Amino acid sequence: MARYTLLVLLLSVALILGACAKKGTTPVVEEVEPIEEIAPPLEEIEEEPVVEIEETEPIVLEDIFFDYDKFNIKDEYKTIMSQNAEAMLDNPDAKLLVEGHCDDRGTNEYNLALGEKRAKAVIDFYVTFGVDASRLAMISYGEEKPFAMGSNEESWAKNRRAHMIVE
Repeated sequence: MARYTLLVLLLSVALILGACAKKGTTPVVEEVEPIEEIAPPLEEIEEEPVVEIEETEPIVLEDIFFDYDKFNIKDEYKTIMSQNAEAMLDNPDAKLLVEGHCDDRGTNEYNLALGEKRAKAVIDFYVTFGVDASRLAMISYGEEKPFAMGSNEESWAKNRRAHMIVE
């Protein structure tokens, strides 16, 4: 049965093709103009020197932590802040985002305002140290992005922070 189906199919194709062809005509072949050379031959292309990109270490700045309901930079963190500022001065193309964070005590509005004050205190320190203010930005997350989960002093202390993100 499959043989007959194949035979019928082949005959159908032959009839269709025969009916479509015009008798007594010959195909016309037009001469085509050569396309202009788009690129020079490979032997004329000069090799570009390979430029090696020096990989640099990412800049990582340390976070600092705050006392409950405070936004002043504690004396114990001033050395860290100075080292952070030096790193920013040593990398003049780097930009810094300072995130202000709080623990989960207090209202959302209060914690957003307190987080902003913490971030601003850090930025003010860097500007006083000589870092150009145009390279510094801040955002407050309040209590929204805790570092440590828990409702105890140990967790709360880790969440009252300014987090540094170098871009």
